[in-house]
Amino acid sequence: MRTHYCGEVSLADLGQTVSLCGWVDRRRDHGGVIFIDLRDRRGIVQIVSDPQRTPASYDQAERLRSEYVVKITGKVSQRPQDSLNPKLATGEIEIYAEQIEVLNGVHQQLPFPISTAEPETVREELRLRFRYLDLRRERMAHNLRLRHQVVRSLRRFLEDQADFMEVETPILTRSTPEGARDYLVPSRVNPGEWFALPQSPQLFKQLLMVAGCDRYYQIARCFRDEDLRADRQPEFTQLDMEMSFMDQEEILGLNEALMAQVFQDVKGITLPRPFPRLTYAQALDRYGTDKPDTRFGLELVDVSDLLKDCGFKVFTGAIASGGTVKILPIPDGNDRISNVRIKPGGDLFQEATTAGAKGLAYIRVREKGEIDTIGAIKDNLSPEQKATLLERTGAKPGHLLLFGAGETATVNKTLDRLRQVIGKEFNLIDSDKLNLVWIVDFPMFEWNSNEKRLEALHHPFTAPHPNDLGDLKTARAQAYDLVYNGYEVGGGSLRIHQPDIQRQVFETIGLESDQAQDKFGFLLEAFEYGTPPHGGIAYGLDRLVMLLAGEESIRDTIAFPKTQQARCLLTGAPASVDAQQLKELHIAPAGKSMKSKDTAKAKAINNS
Repeated sequence: MRTHYCGEVSLADLGQTVSLCGWVDRRRDHGGVIFIDLRDRRGIVQIVSDPQRTPASYDQAERLRSEYVVKITGKVSQRPQDSLNPKLATGEIEIYAEQIEVLNGVHQQLPFPISTAEPETVREELRLRFRYLDLRRERMAHNLRLRHQVVRSLRRFLEDQADFMEVETPILTRSTPEGARDYLVPSRVNPGEWFALPQSPQLFKQLLMVAGCDRYYQIARCFRDEDLRADRQPEFTQLDMEMSFMDQEEILGLNEALMAQVFQDVKGITLPRPFPRLTYAQALDRYGTDKPDTRFGLELVDVSDLLKDCGFKVFTGAIASGGTVKILPIPDGNDRISNVRIKPGGDLFQEATTAGAKGLAYIRVREKGEIDTIGAIKDNLSPEQKATLLERTGAKPGHLLLFGAGETATVNKTLDRLRQVIGKEFNLIDSDKLNLVWIVDFPMFEWNSNEKRLEALHHPFTAPHPNDLGDLKTARAQAYDLVYNGYEVGGGSLRIHQPDIQRQVFETIGLESDQAQDKFGFLLEAFEYGTPPHGGIAYGLDRLVMLLAGEESIRDTIAFPKTQQARCLLTGAPASVDAQQLKELHIAPAGKSMKSKDTAKAKAINNS
């Protein structure tokens, strides 16, 4: 039906007759001459209908309205010099319409403007309700193109340069512990038993290494029934990779080359390599988080050793109980941050308490190193402590020093939150800067205070550092995360490939041997048949595209996303189903009991 896409007609086509198909972006009547902006997925081109020059199309052009689907045939002409449009790829040409065919009209009022000329003012709920219209708009069309370009670049590098093979893994699998909450699917033919949708292809990709696939990748759909944020969805896409006979250095090097290729292909940016590295301990010490945004300073300073005997009970009590005292030094903070903001009721106080802090202490550095404080800090510091504190923090006149004191995790969370808020407020973050950093040497386990047990920080298949095998409870993991401007975009590890070490890890997290055999017996059995050393990584594709697109939510990089309530506003899912469907699945409708003829196994599942 067409000879060209709208956005691809150029001066090279002058004098040619072309046929284009697309949507009417907007129509303008200028004193009898009608101008139409015609849009398709490749761009926009200007169509002209003149009652003198193109009388055959003029009547039809008068009847066109926004979002009509049309086919237009006409001759490519050069625009007059005074009407060139440098904002469009087709801004040097226009097409005089010799024939206009309406393929379909618009039969209801549009819920919101779609034209590229209209500002972005539509509520997200309305955009998601009419997502098929939202996807016509330039912003979302651009994001989908960008996503396609990222996936294409990933595939080409992995297949053409790194010799990876794509393998699909099951969507219906079994529920396993040590992860987020599963989405469950009842089995009709096995009453009372359930499938789980995969949170990741982790176990299957390790089994592929046992199978000798050597280098595997997959653009994998994953599912997690968890509370949602702007950068989370109940179903999401990740680039999943696993490789055999490679150590950590080789894996990191390969992945740096992969990311460099993506940034070059998609953004035209050459990433410097190797990427910087921080250990987990260094990241927490300097930034308070294992996902640091390294585009700006405001690094934290630990002063626990300096203040452990200072006499100020808030500090000494925190340190004595095993906690920490840290400072967030803020240049020019005296002039820009008032006491009102730090005290109860202020916005920075609220940020701190949201992170778990009980309050904020501070020091203001005046001329000649004089300090003003809240409470009794000043009176409990010796001249030597004052001098050392100012030297260690690099504080100059005008500095504001915000203190965090208490349990170490809370202090880190508080000052990390304040660091990000102040970095944005003070315009310290260069939005054009791209900082990628590896975080390495994670601990194997963290303490779950609710369940009173250790749990794997990443997952229980991560290999411990070989120097730490004597005490797994305090071992470092051979794990690595890739952080991009403060967001974790990828994470992976070397895997355990020896069944005895895997059993020790299960035991450390409180998984009894019979439970481990029930849940992971197939994996342990596979490890008995010659498993190669292997490791892998997974990238959050939605999040990576979000950052490359400059968006603030992954919903704007997914064609048909869910809301923060895990609902699809377009289709109305989730929704109720027919009672007969539930009966076939041996599930009682809400509020009703199963009939006696149903199996005992199904009853037990329903009661649970």
